[in-house]
Amino acid sequence: MSATDTVSSKSATTVDFQPYLFFYGRCEEALNFYKEVFGGTYEVQRNSDAPQDMQQHLPSGQGDRIMHGRFTAPGLTFMAADGRVSKTIDADEGNISLAISYGDEPTGRRVFDGLAQGGKVTMPLQEAFWGGKFGIVQDRFGIEWMITTP
Repeated sequence: MSATDTVSSKSATTVDFQPYLFFYGRCEEALNFYKEVFGGTYEVQRNSDAPQDMQQHLPSGQGDRIMHGRFTAPGLTFMAADGRVSKTIDADEGNISLAISYGDEPTGRRVFDGLAQGGKVTMPLQEAFWGGKFGIVQDRFGIEWMITTP
């Protein structure tokens, strides 16, 4: 496929693709490190920012952990978190998920359902407390995708 073929095959749908890095308790340290290296800024939501019914399912002492962060520097944007409590650090398993935000729900739903074919839905695409819809699916190749729609 040539560059021309790639350009002509793009749809009008808005897509924002970003890596999602997990730091397992060291997210804030990592974000500060990247801030020093790349410049830029970051914003975070902590577990304590989640609705109370979600917080009660966390082990004690997890309120300060970063549930979601976004780092932005010139030419560079990624998302980050401390990671799920139940996931241990395993170099063979990796510590990255791929996050895609779609500009419309039908396209996001189609992609989510397509990735789920032969894979495993970790969290159904459903209403999110911060607005829009969010879901997590692991495709048949073991890649974890985090899908967000309006």
